[in-house]
Amino acid sequence: MTQSKLSIQDICSIALCTALIAIMAQISIPMPLGVPMTMQTFAITLAAVVLGSKKGGIAAIIYIMLGAVGLPVLAGFTGGVQYFAGPTGGFLISFPVMAFIIGLGAERFRDAKGGFILCLIAGTLVNYVIGVLMFCLLMDSTIMAGITACVLPFIPTAILKAILASVIGLKIRSRLGAYVCA
Repeated sequence: MTQSKLSIQDICSIALCTALIAIMAQISIPMPLGVPMTMQTFAITLAAVVLGSKKGGIAAIIYIMLGAVGLPVLAGFTGGVQYFAGPTGGFLISFPVMAFIIGLGAERFRDAKGGFILCLIAGTLVNYVIGVLMFCLLMDSTIMAGITACVLPFIPTAILKAILASVIGLKIRSRLGAYVCA
């Protein structure tokens, strides 16, 4: 995105990805330690890969703003600022940064897969670090307890979601080319 203004096509692409994040958030599996497994991170990764850093980050910002004002776009058709101030709020708050980092990898390292993979891992780590820190602060728990509740049960699915979102996203990105990814 070399221009300072968003085109109508950019706005539509961002809106579609924001809607996709909201839809995928509804695929939620409750977990025993209180942190549900959702498809939000899949959708955030997909949006970032397809749209790139800035537009992917904007889609994530719009999504969390919609959720914060109470629209039922968060997991379980919920919404409201209380979800951002709760134990899993750090995961939500980190989505724009996660999208920006992953999108940057998709933009800068199209041909160098190693660089893209590093950005994918870095974006996911940011999500986990911010999420675990907020969980620990609000639940008055140790970092190890936070990692046990918020990270360890999700590693296999996180890897699978990252791979699928990347493969699908890179394929969409290459097909759309300059239409969405410029």
